[in-house]
Amino acid sequence: MPPSPNLRGALFMIVAMVGFTLNDAITKFSSESMNMAQVMLVRGAFASFFVGLLAWRRGALVNPATMLQPMVAMRVAGEAGATVSFLIALAHLPIGNVSAVMQALPLAVTMGAALVFGESVGWRRWTAIAAGFVGVLIIVRPGFEGFSVYSLVALASVACCAVRDLSTKRIPQAIPTMLVSTATALAMTVLGALLLSPMGGWTPMSVRSTMLLALAAVLVLIGYQFIITAMRSGDISFIAPFRYTALLWSILLGLVIFGDVPDLPMIVGAAIIIGSGLYALYRERVVGRQQPAAESAGPDMAPDGI
Repeated sequence: MPPSPNLRGALFMIVAMVGFTLNDAITKFSSESMNMAQVMLVRGAFASFFVGLLAWRRGALVNPATMLQPMVAMRVAGEAGATVSFLIALAHLPIGNVSAVMQALPLAVTMGAALVFGESVGWRRWTAIAAGFVGVLIIVRPGFEGFSVYSLVALASVACCAVRDLSTKRIPQAIPTMLVSTATALAMTVLGALLLSPMGGWTPMSVRSTMLLALAAVLVLIGYQFIITAMRSGDISFIAPFRYTALLWSILLGLVIFGDVPDLPMIVGAAIIIGSGLYALYRERVVGRQQPAAESAGPDMAPDGI
């Protein structure tokens, strides 16, 4: 028997998370031989080409002036802040730790939608949000031994991603998603070029390192396409929780490639964050509305720059 739409969607979501996590691992590996601005520039150039070609084939570039629409610009600005802070944190922290902090994004988006847009969020979801950020504090460990300022940089990436996702909700439906992605990829490339000199300048690249960053760009595109397919395949309330498999892949890749062994606070904090996010998704299903925590796993929320 063919798999059900929900099962297909769950499998597609898992594949998407594998693509995004492999991209993170390649990016972290590349940061050992070049600065993050160069990583952004080279990977962004490949991503701009691939995404732009796909957008052109789908006819999404017929009106490029819409890239200047205010909400598109705000989304790009949020993505820029998220990408820079994410890559800096990724270069200095275990990939599993960064991924664990990033799992708080759906909760941050739900909180932002309540505070900025006045969307209704009941006390149960506020409790889930509070619990999720307790989990983040356990991972970050402010004031304790093992604390790293780069954990706060990862948390800043969550905040910038929330700005990105909330502004995405206000982008007119007439503007194609692929056009927004193309604008984002181009902006990340330009930002990498602008930051190249302040971050240490250009480092000569081997064919191998260039191909690795090209592969990273392809993996982002694969993840992007699979997450769109996943969210169109079944019920969002069933499929969205599978976004948390990204943490499992991050821990596994960190252990195999970088020798990073997760410690107890990281495991406990990550468990609290994921539990809080799953409960928030459950409450959204109970109240019968598709609220931002679920939407943050939707097709418009793919991490274009990251």
